[in-house]
Amino acid sequence: MSDIRTLRQQRGLGLRELAKIANVSLTELTRCERGLILPNKIFFEAIATVLDVNFIDLINYHEVQLRKSTPGEGYTTARPSQGSVYGRSQPLVNNAINVVDLFCGTGGFSHGFERAKDFQVTLGIDLLADRTTTFIANHPKATAILNDIRTIDINLVELHSPLPDIIIGGPPCQGFSSIRPFRTLTEKDPRNNLFEAFVLVVNRFKPKWFVLENVVGLLTHERGDTLKTIIQLFQQIGYTITWKILNTALYGLPQRRERLIIIGNKEGKTFNWPAPTHYFNGRSMAGKAYGQRVSNMPLFEEKLEPAVSVMEAIHDLSEIEAGGSSNQYRQDIQPTAYELLMRGNNHLLTLHEATNHSEKMLQIIRNAGHNRSALPKGMTSSGFSSSYSRLEPNLPSVTLTVNFVHPASNKCIHPFQDRALTPREGARLQGFADSYIFRGSRAQIVKQIGNAVPPLLGKIIAEALLKQF
Repeated sequence: MSDIRTLRQQRGLGLRELAKIANVSLTELTRCERGLILPNKIFFEAIATVLDVNFIDLINYHEVQLRKSTPGEGYTTARPSQGSVYGRSQPLVNNAINVVDLFCGTGGFSHGFERAKDFQVTLGIDLLADRTTTFIANHPKATAILNDIRTIDINLVELHSPLPDIIIGGPPCQGFSSIRPFRTLTEKDPRNNLFEAFVLVVNRFKPKWFVLENVVGLLTHERGDTLKTIIQLFQQIGYTITWKILNTALYGLPQRRERLIIIGNKEGKTFNWPAPTHYFNGRSMAGKAYGQRVSNMPLFEEKLEPAVSVMEAIHDLSEIEAGGSSNQYRQDIQPTAYELLMRGNNHLLTLHEATNHSEKMLQIIRNAGHNRSALPKGMTSSGFSSSYSRLEPNLPSVTLTVNFVHPASNKCIHPFQDRALTPREGARLQGFADSYIFRGSRAQIVKQIGNAVPPLLGKIIAEALLKQF
């Protein structure tokens, strides 16, 4: 037995479509899928009838999920083991630049810093256990703390890490509107916004630099007032602030992922942004903030390499069908430079396991084009314009989401094969080496990959910071 979301997606049904057919509340269905509530028997009977499963089995599954899961991305729903500490397995190196990651997640951002050399990640904090165990598996010199940063005993940071030279992190965006002036903030205040908690930790340890990563949507939240307030908070504690929109496709990642990067310096220095290494002339989500976007400009087009495409990143992975898997690389092709970089010395392919789509979903996939409008009329009745669509083989991929193995949720169908991306293909597009260790169930690993800060982005920023240290 499985959960409603998985069963729904296997049958090619959108949330609204299932709610309408079953005649249940869309809000109730959404909250049930996220593991936030357990609706009544009538609800499950209606859903089970549409999905053609036993309603008692469905109730039992969601009852267990509600008790033990940490749904969503954590800060609104998770119930972690507060204060759990995972100690480092290797000693710290003297004279290295010490980095603390406040929202470490899977460790992509931290991994990028360590790939730049001279940096060592000494501590990571996250709310979700599967993220924390993945982080610690790849950062043996770091201690990991499983806790909510808003309520953590800050003395734990001092106990388990030397004073940080750099603090990094990508705070989830819950509660933007609650940001208050710095003078009203206090540690362990349950009203604290996650950005405010980040500011409080920076103010406590006063590192030379901090790097804050977030979604481009922060630009327009509350007509830009939220971003202004965040910048003012950091300025009030003595930091010189620089911010830009970076597109990872301009730096060699096979994904056009745009992120807002805010960098602060305690000594009055202005950060020198790294110049693009690749050319890609795609549409930006930055809108009116175009002047704050790092661009390659047409003048430099001929001097830069073209952006790495989807197929340049995954074409050495074995061809498999929906529901299939493989632990072997293709032997009949020459890997690209990017693929060789991702392989390293790895010889055994892992996580190359395709979703076992329903027959209805397979029919949709076989007819899929580069957007939903390519499907025959009536084949789907709901979904975003990018749902049920294939990735363009000769372009960087769209931004990966936490549902990149489910075509009903986003643009994630393989350019040529009739299936969604595998976790390994998603990891390739995110820039994780094939040797990177992921802990947890397949569903958790997919979320870890889709929600991570690409290691390449961390490496690019770290190398630029190194020049100013």
